[in-house]
Amino acid sequence: MIRTYILLLICVTCWGSNFIFGAILVKEFSPMLLATLRLFFITIFIGLYTFKLKKWVWINRKDWLMMILLGLVGTFVNHWTFYAGLKTAHPTTSALILALTPITTALLASIFLKEKLTLKLSMGSIIAFLGVFFVITNGESLRFSIGIVWIFITMLSFSISIILVKKLTDRYHPITTTAYSTLIGFSSLAPAALMTESPLKFSSEIGPWILLIVSAIIMHGVCTLIWNSQIQKAGASKASLFMNLEPFIAMIVGLIVLKNSITLPQIFGSILIITGVVISTQMKVKKIGKKASFSLEIKEKANILLYGKLK
Repeated sequence: MIRTYILLLICVTCWGSNFIFGAILVKEFSPMLLATLRLFFITIFIGLYTFKLKKWVWINRKDWLMMILLGLVGTFVNHWTFYAGLKTAHPTTSALILALTPITTALLASIFLKEKLTLKLSMGSIIAFLGVFFVITNGESLRFSIGIVWIFITMLSFSISIILVKKLTDRYHPITTTAYSTLIGFSSLAPAALMTESPLKFSSEIGPWILLIVSAIIMHGVCTLIWNSQIQKAGASKASLFMNLEPFIAMIVGLIVLKNSITLPQIFGSILIITGVVISTQMKVKKIGKKASFSLEIKEKANILLYGKLK
């Protein structure tokens, strides 16, 4: 079991480092082009893996609108705003804002899916958003940079896409949903990058290209396969606890790689955010039908979409 926990920790470390690598890459590539190139490699990997699993199935006509919406919101908007945000937003702040995804998704589910708004969810939400306030203000007056706004849009688009994923994965295999949404997102993002970003900014050095390709393959490929093989041994609930380490990993890697200082408001805010998320998404199993509540499903659906978890 120790080996399983170590492998899960390695995966989360890679994903937490993604914020730092993204901050490095946006200095070498324009945000929309960077998102397009990254999606290109991810699309190839997921496409081949889906073909190997024989999960390329035709989507029913009634589901195409939802699938296209998922591709546009969950892939196009999500990836583009993520890199646009990292141009000016602090990587650690970005990681902490995205840690609000489970809470935001649960709140949206209570509105659109008529999920019950529990006391724990309400309390956890207040605590977590208070933590974000501390992180964004850094203990001073409230000021929103454009980067922070983009990251909030990233988080919101992620939450909306999880709702869509929940609907679609009731009828299709998760890898099928991921493959289609990724392909749609890439197909729409590529022409948008060519039309809106002129001239296109891309690195002429080999180093950033290697970082781009390797990070895409490892984080959305190798780590995905490792995570899926080990989550069966550790269990979903225990594995989800590792996901809460991401902001702290981003904080530590940022300190080491980018020499970003760690402030007291960041530490205090991150503790509040993670505490709020844990309280809000605490597993609650219903006796009727033996189904887990949506709060438990959130992280599972998030894994599918954000990291391309291929089950």
